[in-house]
Amino acid sequence: MRRSLVVILFFLTGFTQAQHTLEGSVKGLGVKRVYLMSLYGEKAPVIDSAFSDSTGHFRFALAASRLPGVYRFQWSKEGLIDVIWNRENVAFTTTNANPEDSLVFLSSPENRINLEYARLDRTNQSKLELLMPVVDYYPVRDRFYLTAVQEMEKIQNNQTHYLDSLIKQYPDYYAVRMAGVYRTPFLPATLSKEERVKYLKQHYFDKVDFSDTALLHSLVFANKAISYLALYSNNRLPQKQLQTEFIKAVTIMLSAASVNPEVYKYLLDYLVGGFDKYHFDDVIEYIAENFQDPFSCEDQQRKTALQKKLETFKKIAVGKTAPEIEATDSKAKPFRLSAVKSEYTLLVFWSTACQHCTDMMPKLKAVYEQQKPKKYEVVAVSVDTSRSSWTGYLGTEKLNWINVSDLKGFAGKVADDYNIYATPTIFLLDREKKILAKPISMRELEQVLRDQKLL
Repeated sequence: MRRSLVVILFFLTGFTQAQHTLEGSVKGLGVKRVYLMSLYGEKAPVIDSAFSDSTGHFRFALAASRLPGVYRFQWSKEGLIDVIWNRENVAFTTTNANPEDSLVFLSSPENRINLEYARLDRTNQSKLELLMPVVDYYPVRDRFYLTAVQEMEKIQNNQTHYLDSLIKQYPDYYAVRMAGVYRTPFLPATLSKEERVKYLKQHYFDKVDFSDTALLHSLVFANKAISYLALYSNNRLPQKQLQTEFIKAVTIMLSAASVNPEVYKYLLDYLVGGFDKYHFDDVIEYIAENFQDPFSCEDQQRKTALQKKLETFKKIAVGKTAPEIEATDSKAKPFRLSAVKSEYTLLVFWSTACQHCTDMMPKLKAVYEQQKPKKYEVVAVSVDTSRSSWTGYLGTEKLNWINVSDLKGFAGKVADDYNIYATPTIFLLDREKKILAKPISMRELEQVLRDQKLL
């Protein structure tokens, strides 16, 4: 019995320690630290590192218990290679000068298929981009028009048949499942340019498997979201109208992804972060009002970070009363936002470590001092963590408005209450501290002040 137990433990130990190798040779790299990262959407945390040898060869061991997905080797800002790991050994060669185009896989059939399909797709997309203007503008009755139409549909059909054969032959390949998500709907060549865009908007997610949560460990869902939003983007539209278009896209995208809570949450978080980065407040407020984290709950103590963020966006929407701010001013005196009695308040979140902020502050000071009579007060909330950096800058620039900080950076309550994780961020408030506007640049701020007859 004891002997049997030892044998069982030996096999269990061997199983848990089973490993696969990931290795590469980069010509021209030399001795360099190489980082191994595991992708989750656009996040790529480092899980290991190693030095390449003098020939540019490096090697990592990956435990079989790790999740399949896309793993990244990176040795410089531009020097990186993404590979698929699906519980098999992976080996490749490339060059430091041109890593992607020089890539060759020595092992891993799955990566070979992925590389071959990606290159085929790029070639076909380039051909289609050249053919579409011909189909759009060439005389319909000309023989060459028919040739272009046939070629356009032939390219799409050939790629569709090739992908379908891969799906049939290798249904469990991670690379093939990724290709299935990236698949673009077949476009009849006789559709006009406007009809093509309309068709894509309606059918873009028809064959996307949102239930495949393993694909979260890649860029596939993020890239699919970006390419779908591109269908609604138009540089000629004013921002207000562009946001209306993006709201349509978000509704369709999140509705399609709602079949799976994990993928839905990922896209929800990804979209909120992206639109917040570009200050598309109307889109964020729409998302906050109409969608919620499926893993959140009603218990306030157990709400997810994403759900708290969405609820905060509702509270800082235009028309809402700004959250109270309790902090300490630069003279170490207590401060409350509600105590400011000016007709308007310009609330500015900034940091001495932010180049955009330090460029903006002198310009804002010049505008502030032009007031005659004084109708608005500036409350500059620093998200610095160093008191000396903060007060030193105030003294140098002589910013004699209200300066406050809790010196807790982005982790402070004030930053959390206003969803501040990028600076500068600006709010214009009325006497009752209701949010009137959230300008995103100095130019836009000046326009807002003119609209309110404050400039």
